[in-house]
Amino acid sequence: MAADLGELLVPYMPTIRVPRTGDRVFKSECAFSFESPESEGGLYVCMNTFLGFGREHVERHYRKTGQSVYMHLKRHVKERPTGAAGGAIPRRRNGKVFLDLELNRDFNGEDYEYEDEAKLVIFPDHFEIPLPNIEELPALVTIACDAVLNAPSAYKKQEPESWEEEIQVSRHARSLRQLDNGVRIPPSGWKCQKCEMRENLWLNLTDGAVLCGKWFFDGSGGNGHALEHYRETNYPLAVKLDNITPDGADVYSFEEEEAVLDPHISEHLAHFGIDMLQMQKNTENGHHTDNNARPRVSEWEVIQESGMKLKAVYGSGFTGIKNLGNSCYLSTVMQVLFSIPDFQRMYVGNLQRIFDYSPLDPTQDFATQMAKLGHGLLSGQYSKPPMKSELIEQVMKEEYKVLNLHQQKGVSPRMLKSLVSRGHPEFSSNRQQDAHEFLLHVVNLVERNSAGLENPSDVFRFLVEERVQCCQTRRVRYTQRVDYCIQLPAPIEAATNREELLAYEAKRKDAEENMRAPPEPVRARIPFTACLQAFTEPENVPDFWSSALQAKSAGVKTSRFASFPEYLIVQIKKFTFGVDWVPKKLDLAIDVPDFLDLNRLRATGLQAGEEELPDLMPPIVLPEDTRDNSMSSIDSPEIDEAAVMQLAEMGFPLEACRKAVYYTGNMGPEMAFNWIIAHMEEPDFAEPLTLPSMMDLGPSASDGPMGATPLANSPPEESVAILTSMGFPRSHSIQALKATNNNLERALDWIFSHPEEESDGLSDMADTEPNDNTFSNTPSQSDSTMSPDMTGPRVKDGPGRYELFAFISHMGASTMSGHYVCHIKKEGRWVIYNDHKVCLSERPPKDLGYIYFYHRLCSS
Repeated sequence: MAADLGELLVPYMPTIRVPRTGDRVFKSECAFSFESPESEGGLYVCMNTFLGFGREHVERHYRKTGQSVYMHLKRHVKERPTGAAGGAIPRRRNGKVFLDLELNRDFNGEDYEYEDEAKLVIFPDHFEIPLPNIEELPALVTIACDAVLNAPSAYKKQEPESWEEEIQVSRHARSLRQLDNGVRIPPSGWKCQKCEMRENLWLNLTDGAVLCGKWFFDGSGGNGHALEHYRETNYPLAVKLDNITPDGADVYSFEEEEAVLDPHISEHLAHFGIDMLQMQKNTENGHHTDNNARPRVSEWEVIQESGMKLKAVYGSGFTGIKNLGNSCYLSTVMQVLFSIPDFQRMYVGNLQRIFDYSPLDPTQDFATQMAKLGHGLLSGQYSKPPMKSELIEQVMKEEYKVLNLHQQKGVSPRMLKSLVSRGHPEFSSNRQQDAHEFLLHVVNLVERNSAGLENPSDVFRFLVEERVQCCQTRRVRYTQRVDYCIQLPAPIEAATNREELLAYEAKRKDAEENMRAPPEPVRARIPFTACLQAFTEPENVPDFWSSALQAKSAGVKTSRFASFPEYLIVQIKKFTFGVDWVPKKLDLAIDVPDFLDLNRLRATGLQAGEEELPDLMPPIVLPEDTRDNSMSSIDSPEIDEAAVMQLAEMGFPLEACRKAVYYTGNMGPEMAFNWIIAHMEEPDFAEPLTLPSMMDLGPSASDGPMGATPLANSPPEESVAILTSMGFPRSHSIQALKATNNNLERALDWIFSHPEEESDGLSDMADTEPNDNTFSNTPSQSDSTMSPDMTGPRVKDGPGRYELFAFISHMGASTMSGHYVCHIKKEGRWVIYNDHKVCLSERPPKDLGYIYFYHRLCSS
């Protein structure tokens, strides 16, 4: 028999591999479905690629690759016989077989026992060889089988790999010198002290200087001023400002030339007024010790509809998603996306085509994993109600806990999460994340992976018209940009229970001063109309450069819809930073309507009597030009000194008052006061007024109103060079930069979503004259979505009337903790999706949502 088996396996020996270091063995889940060793057909693991396949999909892999030898794994789950010793360790045969497998851990080990089975299967004849069979199998096959059976879970193995280059503690951390120079870093409004960069900013931990980093290939970067500062001062450590979390921060050592750990980062940040890490004391293990504890408890109960007898629902579209540990942000987003027909059609409607044309490693293919999850949620295959006979038997036994065996356990999104979060510092972690940020991340991935195909994210895309006005000259500029979500502010001052809030605040302060228990918190109730009104209000433009004045001035911006999307995403801005850098959630309720009419917010374009700002670019300002001789090349500005002194008497720094009066065009103390309020948190708020030199302006800038048009339409050559160095054609790179107002990161996204072969037919919105009302002045001729406009981004414009069909709610003090659930309206009924639990909603808490989803209504 041994000789027979050896001869049988000889033709297949070259295809059988022993897993090496770095190989991942997928023995807990199928690459195309959610079949596992616990499923009826078990799981087949390829002995060459170590990919796992359910019985339905293993034939496809065999036909595509010719690989014939698979290991079949099967786990039999059995209920313990009545009278078995409680609390005993469950009996397991061949326990070594499924070592390190992450399966249905919902089972109570004291109530169930497992019987594991493994065998080799040779295709296409399905010849089976039971394992272990050490004496009869060739040595290589025995070693390979043993290695597969003992290999850790594919996803457990990823964790140590992500730390291959272990970050070391900096030798400067313990003895770092910090200057007592009074520098305090505000929670927002940062910019480089030597240029105008507002991204990739680094805080030097010695003197508190905020400076930009160097340029990177991924579109982030700056002008290298942080490194220059180190060379001038030898201050070694800097921390990235926008990556500070309660778990730590990104610290870089210029002297050691690598990322480092700083065990004293909390104290070093506190030196500059950054107390964000203290939030850990308030949110540890999800239990809050501050005064916000009680409202959060109420919020958890209301949003999850606790205390109500919710009826579980099963079948197509009612499948839950397992929580992998702080993965509820992913679950809620994917549940909503796959309730939209366009996503269903793209990934589930094309399921067989996607699977048939998937790459050799389907676990790394975005379309395959989206189709897998979509089918799992919509097929009903993983959401089946328990049999009546089983329920009756269990109720008779009064073994209610055994009902857990028959409750739906949902599908595990582990394979998709691993793929979409790869390379992302936050989503690849096990920490809680912001569902809104993850939603935009997924939309971006859909865009990149839909080039030349149907793009389901088209339903979210719309155009925003931004109108910027120079307050001094009253001249305007109209531009358009692409967006996917409308963010609505929550104006607390518009609360309908304002008196109640003021009384609560007074009681709270009194309780603090007298060391008494805090009063019962009061939740602010804000009308949705007030949020919409706040969105439409003009806002100040920071560091506005007026091309009419050729200098900085006061500018205001208003936004309107140049097109309306088929599906509208509305985010309520509930989260903010306190002055101590602790992110906190505003406790508020908003009466979000079921029906929404936004037609009055449609953009109108350039109006009669409005005069456009000249199409000029700001001059390039070198750092040395702005230090000592910034005023040498132009005349001293005219400043109303009376207004300056009036503001200075209020206690504001003199230089800040001079800047305020200058930038508001000497329009009086009131306008200047508003400028001060809007800019007082900026690091250079009290620095002397500096004006750019106009020496670099070419003669064509003054030749006429169109003299600078070529300059405005030509992207910076250095940006073009960066894109071409990444392998993109020059013409395509220029077109992408024009379409995104020379924003490198957005230009990269544009290139991925606009294949080169389509580039000739696409033109850039920046080339469009401001009075070209292609989008804004073309009313919809019907209620059906319009065809994509070939002169700009694809949008599905139509009427601005919507109906609410889903919303995602957050419970907890910040996006870095707590829990998410979503409610979706299906077949006229609201359904709550709370991880793997799916039930009919009795009282959907629409006023406590965080992200709302509307679909367009068709007029009857």
